[in-house]
Amino acid sequence: MTIYPPRARDVLVSVELMRRRHLPAVLRIEHRAHPRPWSLGVFTSELAQREGRYYVVARVAGKIRGYGGLMFVADEAHVTNLAVTQALRRRHVGTRILCHLAAESTRRQCRAMTLEVRVSNAAAQQLYRKVGFVDAGLRRNYYSESGEDALIMWLHELDSAGVQDRLREIEGAL
Repeated sequence: MTIYPPRARDVLVSVELMRRRHLPAVLRIEHRAHPRPWSLGVFTSELAQREGRYYVVARVAGKIRGYGGLMFVADEAHVTNLAVTQALRRRHVGTRILCHLAAESTRRQCRAMTLEVRVSNAAAQQLYRKVGFVDAGLRRNYYSESGEDALIMWLHELDSAGVQDRLREIEGAL
């Protein structure tokens, strides 16, 4: 478990491995955050794939308030899901989760991270760009429930000193 101390209007956040017992809280967040939420079965299946997946929850005041996950393919990490409760958005909980996922990707010797984000989700895009992700293309009609496009973003050279310094700087400023 990693504990991140609060600063200014931030909150005390601890990030820990997601377990099956966390899924009721995760599903409550998931259903509020996404128009087409993952099911209990999807999360259970993801957690069962220990070698190729990595999921965490973020606790604030002892309660699960966010989560995120990765899928590993060769030397790349794909952010599969990341969400924070509405009340704690813009309070750096998502940043802490994303930095934790980047650290785990580095630990697993990944050289890059990628993700898809709704073209309408400017707040998430801002977070990803702050960490160092760059736009790489579009997936047309990616979100089937709305037909919305997804912006493909990449963080290359994850293992480089420059990216690692940026991640340490971001975490240090939180």
